[in-house]
Amino acid sequence: MGEGRRIKSSIPMDAVSPFIMPTRTGASNVFFATIDIEKCEALIKQKRADGMTGLGMIHFFMASYVRVVSQLPGINRFIRGQRLFARNGIEICMVMKKEMKLNAPETVLKLELAPKDTIETIYHQLCEAITENRQIGDQNNMDTAARVLVHLPSIVLKFTVWLLKLMDYFGLLPRFLTKLSPFHGSMFITNMGSLGMPPIVHHLYNFGNLPLFIAMGAKRTEYEITKDGTAKKRRVIDCTITCDERICDGHYYACAFKKFQRFLENPELLLSEPEMIYDDIR
Repeated sequence: MGEGRRIKSSIPMDAVSPFIMPTRTGASNVFFATIDIEKCEALIKQKRADGMTGLGMIHFFMASYVRVVSQLPGINRFIRGQRLFARNGIEICMVMKKEMKLNAPETVLKLELAPKDTIETIYHQLCEAITENRQIGDQNNMDTAARVLVHLPSIVLKFTVWLLKLMDYFGLLPRFLTKLSPFHGSMFITNMGSLGMPPIVHHLYNFGNLPLFIAMGAKRTEYEITKDGTAKKRRVIDCTITCDERICDGHYYACAFKKFQRFLENPELLLSEPEMIYDDIR
């Protein structure tokens, strides 16, 4: 099965916009959010005591995104060849350091998820992927492909990349390559909080078809003034979402981001499968 199917029922303006804004970086918007994580932290503490010792906020961010896709699949679209496509699956990319050392090598993990997945399903899949990649060192398929390319002479490498871009534009890249590529997928996520940093505003890539890039910041404490004038302490995390505005309109994105925040602030909703899963338009 290919990456996706062509959407043919979009309104004329949506069909024209990829030609007006041909690059993903030129069509990028950024959404900023501050998420209340009090319930998430309580659930993390409970689940760690039950055996999910590595559970963290990144799992909840992934699960919230997957749950939004199950309800509003339009955020899982992509542009290829200046045409709009609905993605067939959910593919999340993230960078993983082999060790937490300054010069330690890193690789990109790519998880294939389903709209019905729960927080526990995603937690176990990510744990398995991390364990597998640490065991094989720098010999995973993605690293091997990059190593082959980097050993090419510069002029040959430049031509190879040009050819790959051309094939990608016309949808001619073999599926095994797009499965390896960190530039093809539903969403890329980075956890700046693991480094004690605030979230960055990350660019999108013009190669490939990733329409979303989510950056998480470090957890922090803030004080909120309530209606009666008292100060309320709360635990929060900041995040940024860079998105390709050509895949859906602003109202659709707003609804998706509100649901995303709702799932993060009510993480118990992610413990069970969604009651309904919706398909994208044709």
